[in-house]
Amino acid sequence: FDSLPPAHYKETMSTILVWIQQSETKLSMPQVAIAEYEIMEQRLRELKALQSSLQEQQKGLNYLSTTVEDMSRKAPAEVSQRYRSEIEVVLGRWKKLSAQLVEHCQKLEELMTKLQRFQNDTKTLKKWMAEVDVFLKEEWPALGDSEALEKQLEQC
Repeated sequence: FDSLPPAHYKETMSTILVWIQQSETKLSMPQVAIAEYEIMEQRLRELKALQSSLQEQQKGLNYLSTTVEDMSRKAPAEVSQRYRSEIEVVLGRWKKLSAQLVEHCQKLEELMTKLQRFQNDTKTLKKWMAEVDVFLKEEWPALGDSEALEKQLEQC
């Protein structure tokens, strides 16, 4: 009887597995090209919330690991091996999920920086184009007005 996990173990395992499945589903959503900064900010907030949730679930994962270690000292070899295999699969999925989460956050932050830079460059270019348009629509100075022609040449 000592070799069986406590009821809390099974509840925690179930909770962790459901959480991992939901998180994997969220991360597996296809990444579409987004050109709206606000949408990117929202997605980053969602990813950060998922990271916070991951940290909150860490306590449960630690409990599962220590419980399996305790059971392995008391349980017969085949029972112990079964629970070790189970926790190894969960830990593997956990590590993969953690790495994906960090990668998605970093990639999104990089893309947000690039988009911000592009939007700023676009504003600057539009402003410059508007100034050039005004300049091009100005009246040409009279042919004999060398001072005005020289000034316009400098502007060009």
